[in-house]
Amino acid sequence: MNEVGVMAAAAAADEVDATRRKFLTLATGVTAAVGVVCTAVPFVESWNPSERALALGAPVEVDLSKMEEGQLITSIWRQQVIYIVRRPKNLVDALSKNDAQLKDPHSDASDQPAYAKNEMRSRTAEFLVTIGYCTHLGCLPKAVFDPGDPTIGPDWPGGFRCPCHGSRYDMAGRVFDGSPAPANLVVPPYSYRTPTALVIGTDNGSTQESA
Repeated sequence: MNEVGVMAAAAAADEVDATRRKFLTLATGVTAAVGVVCTAVPFVESWNPSERALALGAPVEVDLSKMEEGQLITSIWRQQVIYIVRRPKNLVDALSKNDAQLKDPHSDASDQPAYAKNEMRSRTAEFLVTIGYCTHLGCLPKAVFDPGDPTIGPDWPGGFRCPCHGSRYDMAGRVFDGSPAPANLVVPPYSYRTPTALVIGTDNGSTQESA
């Protein structure tokens, strides 16, 4: 090969090497960027509560704005069924009439936050919030809100009846004498972020999980 040919071949080789270096540099940069993104995604996702954290304790917000009087809805908090009842005023006004028939009318031996240790067992007269498990063996009591319901009797004031062993609770979740359940229904911690935004699992109205 003559001198001109050698010089042309060398120039071509240099051009190939330069092109290869540019490609490798670009590929390395792209790989690094992908690595940063892949590293960042789980980091950003770690800012959000996991499903397990939500199940184990993160507060749950419930919209009460569409609830009708006498309606019961349910929610889930810490893998527990929560009963939320919008109580008719006449049934709330009649709660004191039940005291003589109750095991624990003042909730002295029952489980509830301090602000729910009252006749209504709630923050407000309108809404009852309680864990929906019978304190006997954990069945779900059924709502029987109509006073004098024929399935229970003419003296029935309205409340809940457990289908498993017959425990009965009034409209404040207080257990009647003669029931196998030993205590009133449990009241969880809860608050109101707004008058119609119920937050279950916290006392301060925040939906952010506490540290």
